[in-house]
Amino acid sequence: MNASDAKADLHEYLQSARDALLWKLEGLSEYDARRPLTPTGTNLLGLVKHVASVELGYLGETFGRPSGEPQPWLDEAAETNADMWATADESREDVVELYRRAWAHADATIDALALDTIGRVPWWPDGRNEVSLHHAVVRVIADTQRHAGHADIVRELIDGAVGMNERKDSMAPGDAAWWEDYRRRLERTAREADRDA
Repeated sequence: MNASDAKADLHEYLQSARDALLWKLEGLSEYDARRPLTPTGTNLLGLVKHVASVELGYLGETFGRPSGEPQPWLDEAAETNADMWATADESREDVVELYRRAWAHADATIDALALDTIGRVPWWPDGRNEVSLHHAVVRVIADTQRHAGHADIVRELIDGAVGMNERKDSMAPGDAAWWEDYRRRLERTAREADRDA
């Protein structure tokens, strides 16, 4: 496989994860896009904001290509976890557009540099902060896919919407009654296994 094929493969998986994450916001109210649905506050718009920051860091700053995008939530004086939620002053459009600009910046880095180019992650300890572009892209893909999985669950909790993307839901066939029966069967099995343990 040549370098351009490898870059194309990496970019395809990265873009698929990006698209899946943004798709989870479609059709939701401002409240539903922002509301925390886990004990640790996981919310859809916060996931997008976080992943935008990850791309700007690993596929920008790490390779001496700062984006110039203000990210006050990453400042030393910022509130803990400030990159994981959007303030009332940060509109959904602002966060989504930031993410799209992060894509463009990250894609320009991937296009401009060889996969074996070495960068330095500014927030990692000296002496252990060197990474290749290939490693950084794989890290960003893994992080984005992980958060897209979080978004799958959060969106299902909001309104029951599921699926990988609008063209392919990747779900077993079945109507609401089938899924309810399936869930009850899993609950019975879990209780039986717990009694047998």
